[in-house]
Amino acid sequence: MRLLTLALGLSAGSLFAQDLGTRNVVLQEVAISNMPGLQSFAWGQHNGEWLLIGGRTDGLHRRQPFAAFLAEDNNTTAYVVDPVAQQVWSASMNTLPAAVYQQLQSTNMEYEQVGNTLYIIGGYGFAAAANDHITHPRLTAVDVPAAINAIKTGQPIAPHFRSVQDPRMAVTGGYLGKLGDVFHLVGGQRFIGRYNPQGPDFGPGFIQEYTNAIRRFRIEDDGTNLAIVDFTEVVDTAELHRRDYNLVAQIFPNGETGYTAFSGVFRYDANLPWLNTVDITADSYTVVPEFEQLLNQYHGAHMPVFSTGDNRMSTVFFGGIGRYYFDANVQLIDDTEVPFVNTISMVVREGDGSMEEFAIGEMPALLGAGAEFIHAPSTPLLSDAIVDLDALSGDSVLVGHIVGGIQSSARNIFFINTGTQSDASTRVFRVLLVQDVTTGTAASEPAHELLAVNALPGGEELLVTVDLQLGGPVELDLLDSSGRQVRRILTARMTAGAQRLRVDVRDLAPGAYLVQLRAGEERRAVRFVR
Repeated sequence: MRLLTLALGLSAGSLFAQDLGTRNVVLQEVAISNMPGLQSFAWGQHNGEWLLIGGRTDGLHRRQPFAAFLAEDNNTTAYVVDPVAQQVWSASMNTLPAAVYQQLQSTNMEYEQVGNTLYIIGGYGFAAAANDHITHPRLTAVDVPAAINAIKTGQPIAPHFRSVQDPRMAVTGGYLGKLGDVFHLVGGQRFIGRYNPQGPDFGPGFIQEYTNAIRRFRIEDDGTNLAIVDFTEVVDTAELHRRDYNLVAQIFPNGETGYTAFSGVFRYDANLPWLNTVDITADSYTVVPEFEQLLNQYHGAHMPVFSTGDNRMSTVFFGGIGRYYFDANVQLIDDTEVPFVNTISMVVREGDGSMEEFAIGEMPALLGAGAEFIHAPSTPLLSDAIVDLDALSGDSVLVGHIVGGIQSSARNIFFINTGTQSDASTRVFRVLLVQDVTTGTAASEPAHELLAVNALPGGEELLVTVDLQLGGPVELDLLDSSGRQVRRILTARMTAGAQRLRVDVRDLAPGAYLVQLRAGEERRAVRFVR
């Protein structure tokens, strides 16, 4: 049985969460003058300053081939952002060699920073030299501190960029990770031509080839020359057929480091996201058994957090795009148009390997798709990317920022999109892990677990815990996934404090259900799967 918990009945600006240990997530918006609006870009950082490259300056791409991924909305500028001083510097990339310039204004490039060097692979966009939209077959290396300094001081940037052509690097919408000295290029696709939702043989047509692969290799880099060496590839057309997803660094229960590929798009049988996830280690990959990620399935800002003491791996996802979301009435909505969502969710992997998903709050708008989480330089990290929860000190710790992405005016805009319904966001949010407050955009009263639901061994009963701060009348209902009442569990007046009861669920057909609590003006609901 897998529980998906959502806290409801909240006041504006106050979002509750399942704890990250004793801490919760708090977002604080930062107003940075001249902040560029970018989505699906690459980034590196040095001494707390960000280098932002590529991506797009518009919102969701349009359906019509003549209007989708227009060259005029390519980001042709390299930006440096100091989030502390709230300053922005910029330089055109048009002084770079033509092939490099065209690659670095593309979208959905794969990238990884190693030391001072940012390695950038692939990316999709219009290339003047080809007079077409292509996936760039290139590996480019950027000296991050030198490029930042050149942009800030108005010096030439070209000396700090090196590049090599390699057709194996023609990938967009995948992810690049690194385990030891081996890079892992996971998933993605090669796309040539103009986007067309009618398919590759309709109108102008296009070539689309999913890699269906994990490509492993080392990069030989002597500071001047670049080369891809020791290249291997494992192909799985069933489980690795995904793009525009989130590949997140993980520490597995046995202490091994690796990555999890969370959901992504698209299934073979329908234009819907995958729900399963895949764990990747240095020399293998495994589909996670008996787990489906229902929330936040598209590439967006995410934050991995690990507690060594609890052997608990948590991954927080901030908004974006997903097939499922909860509405104001606590109903889990299955929207096959795959809308923009404001859900903040968390997937937790316990020490026994079991995984659960929680809806823990909401972004302040339909934000997060194509956004990035950039960790603060002072954040204690494990494996260079995972927040070390046990090493945090102080009541409120800045662990990073959410930068850019798409902000949409409505959940479903694809079929009405004229280019005005969404934008590349200029908004920046500080991400704080704060002791004993609720998740949201501002600190509030300490979180209180009003309702908890746990499966008892055998799966035939639930243990329902109601913990009232003040005594009063209580109603407990069992609902189906659409919010219809299956039966009334309890109507009673309860005293303050924790009260526990067992609920027989043997008569329920397999499927998703909710336990809903009403206590005065408060309401909570916990989803479970029978």
